Amino acid sequence: MHIHILGICGTFMGSLAILARQLGHKVTGSDQNVYPPMSTQLEQQGIEVKEGYDPAHLNPRPDMVVIGNAMSRGNPAVEYVLDEGIPYTSGPQWLADHVLQGRWVMAVSGTHGKTTTTTMLAWILEQAGMAPGFLIGGVPQGFPVSARLGETPFFVIEADEYDSAFFDKRSKFVHYRPRTLIINNLEFDHADIFASLADIQRQFHHLVRMVPASGLIITPAGVPAIEETLAQGCWTSRQGFGEGGEWTAQLIQPDGSEFEVMYQGKAVGRVQWRMTGQHNVSNALAALIAARHVGVRPEDAVAALSSFGGIKRRMEPIATIGELTIYDDFAHHPTAITTTLDGLRQQIGSTPILAIIEPRSNTMKMGVHKDSLLASAEIADEVIWSNMGRFQWLADQVREVGGKHQVRDSVEEIIELALQKIRPNTQVVIMSNGGFGGIHQKLAAAIEQKWGQLRD
Repeated sequence: MHIHILGICGTFMGSLAILARQLGHKVTGSDQNVYPPMSTQLEQQGIEVKEGYDPAHLNPRPDMVVIGNAMSRGNPAVEYVLDEGIPYTSGPQWLADHVLQGRWVMAVSGTHGKTTTTTMLAWILEQAGMAPGFLIGGVPQGFPVSARLGETPFFVIEADEYDSAFFDKRSKFVHYRPRTLIINNLEFDHADIFASLADIQRQFHHLVRMVPASGLIITPAGVPAIEETLAQGCWTSRQGFGEGGEWTAQLIQPDGSEFEVMYQGKAVGRVQWRMTGQHNVSNALAALIAARHVGVRPEDAVAALSSFGGIKRRMEPIATIGELTIYDDFAHHPTAITTTLDGLRQQIGSTPILAIIEPRSNTMKMGVHKDSLLASAEIADEVIWSNMGRFQWLADQVREVGGKHQVRDSVEEIIELALQKIRPNTQVVIMSNGGFGGIHQKLAAAIEQKWGQLRD
């Protein structure tokens, strides 16, 4: 079967393309935002990707078109599919029909940390010899691809609450029917499709209703938004982590790079890893509990976590120049910005941090989090906000707050200002959920020219 994917370079759709390829289908796709690491991964898998949405990309006529949720009516490729009567479906529905049937689905949901926790869980199962299938919304360091079918019934999936397609406004995760469910956290996000936190909670409640009584729901203890959601009805056993839960972590190092895993107050093992931040410690506890649900001993999970290498674009060091390091991070919500920068601060102490942040998610661009956005980066010593979208609210906010916060309207202006701010030991964190105009490589080259020879 020939499957064509519209929006193939999205993290979810790109991973789906790999699964379709592994099932033996001919897979092609098109997208208007083609950039690494997903574009590189697709190329390595032999999947042809075409730039833009020219209807000509759909000739010869595919047997099925999988339409990403970034596509809308008016898109020329979408209109062609509808006019020509070509069979089409959403990504989550295709996945449910062709991959997840009969599998023990382990779903990782929540506002933050889904990609990292999904990768941790898949890594633990892999190290335990369970050869799981998985779909990860990012490119993991420990696996050669972001998705695979696997060799056992277990399938680990990043469970996103965003809508499925322009013709299916249900959250993606309602298609997955998990037996093991992690809800890492729950905050307001995706303001382009949800009017309130209550709207999001309703979708999570739909997900909770699908988990069988013999399954397991894993949550942080005492989070009001999650407790309110589960109070709408829960028919499944629960386990909690964090303060007040059965599973806790006792930090050995304040940056979270070493901690003791505790079950009901008793130590079960110590994790020593390259990750930092309290958020990643919490992610690790959730993944460990989920792995235990399918038979992985906690001590084995702890050993696996100690060898966990992370994923691309999650505080990924991309360049080092002397004592200066540039990190690439995907943070796109005030809470994620704060926890990421706090993890770095705990690691490096008083060393200066320069944060360069692009408010790129739909929720960010709408200014929904404008009252907390600038405060989320206060841990940094200097903050440069990208305003390439010319958002008046952002310019006004930065002007009002001033101090360490400045705003620039182009990549070139950001780099020029960054060069004035950096010192030989500055830690530079670039935060965006997109390509950010290639700023990562451009800034590295400019700093190299200023401070010396770039080292890998």
